[in-house]
Amino acid sequence: MPALRLEARWLLTMDGPPIEGGAMLVDGRGRIMAVGPSATVARPEGVPESNFPDAVILPGLVNTHTHLELTGLGGLVDELDFAPWVRSVRALKSTRSREAFLDAAREGVRRCFAAGVTSVADTGDSGTVMRALAEAGAGGIAYQEVFGPHPDQVRESMEGLVARVTELRTLETDRLKLGVSPHAPYTVSGPLYAAVARFAKQERLPLAVHLAESPAETEFVTRGEGPFAEAWRGRGIPGLDAQAGGEFPRSPVAWLDRHAVLGPGTLCIHLVQLDAWDIACLANRGVAVAHCPGSNRAHRHGDAPLAAVLAAGLRTGVGTDSEVSAPPDLIADVRAARALGGLTADAALALVTRDAARALGIAAGRLVVGAPADLVVHAVRAESGSTVAGALLDQWNPATGLLATWSGGRPVYRAGHALP
Repeated sequence: MPALRLEARWLLTMDGPPIEGGAMLVDGRGRIMAVGPSATVARPEGVPESNFPDAVILPGLVNTHTHLELTGLGGLVDELDFAPWVRSVRALKSTRSREAFLDAAREGVRRCFAAGVTSVADTGDSGTVMRALAEAGAGGIAYQEVFGPHPDQVRESMEGLVARVTELRTLETDRLKLGVSPHAPYTVSGPLYAAVARFAKQERLPLAVHLAESPAETEFVTRGEGPFAEAWRGRGIPGLDAQAGGEFPRSPVAWLDRHAVLGPGTLCIHLVQLDAWDIACLANRGVAVAHCPGSNRAHRHGDAPLAAVLAAGLRTGVGTDSEVSAPPDLIADVRAARALGGLTADAALALVTRDAARALGIAAGRLVVGAPADLVVHAVRAESGSTVAGALLDQWNPATGLLATWSGGRPVYRAGHALP
């Protein structure tokens, strides 16, 4: 790919204060060579330049929780109660072929680029999102899901997971990694959680889990009651009390901690139903958090204790979840997180740039020398550096304000249309 030089009224590096009249130089490998005030950034002969006088250049956004294989299914499930909603989504997925999942994932990646998102943490079981991200040159982590609520399913579930991981690891790049995801406490047995955690540690794979999301999940884990428990009994699956030696766990967090699932390489998704013990446990284990305020509210789960999570030092990013849960609008989720956590505009924007990348352990989210050139250009009206992040969050509108997106130095979106 060709080198390029970009200028804008503002440069928001997420590694320092905004730079007025900033510029950056990207090399032919898609890496940032220089960044700073325009006068300090060289103009190599033959390198094309682009100037955006009424806009801000910022890092490509990082979405810490997506299900891109479900693209196109938004609005097809109108069930509000969570347990039957999960069953409805599962039934809907059963009607899709692998080719259809791949087409959906590719469309999901195009929509990400058109929304300024260049890295995602995606969970899915079709295996197609990893391929779609690799084809498009996007970054992030694709977590391969695994299911198996009955302890007798461990061997079968692990054989399937190992086979899929072996297949998909060939698609890894320096910007795109593979992970594993034992889905949730109501779809995964204790022994399977332990087996996946051992496998992830052995293979050095990041791990993601849906955890402490709904009151129904907590009811199931702590008391063996509710719709998830009824479904398990109907299928002859031993309850968590039987799997735990006769006593129900105190919380979903405690259940996963018992099986060594929680650690620095673990991304915990949702974390709505938490108490002080849970937060302390998560902090002690050093997990990362994917906060999904729009999805949480759409499912009537309540609001996650975001302020307490951040105060405990947990690495946190914001995610949209699937479009079956809520319309994907990452900046709308950031605005919700800002209000919920009482955050400044800069701190809120970090949840989809610098801090989100840190949560995932990926090289993204900042405009610094040596980093991949994941870039977004968005029109903005801001009079001083102290107002750039706030103005950007207030004025963000991909349909009218997003001017261009680069992923790894390659142009992937330009003013109204995706690029091949």
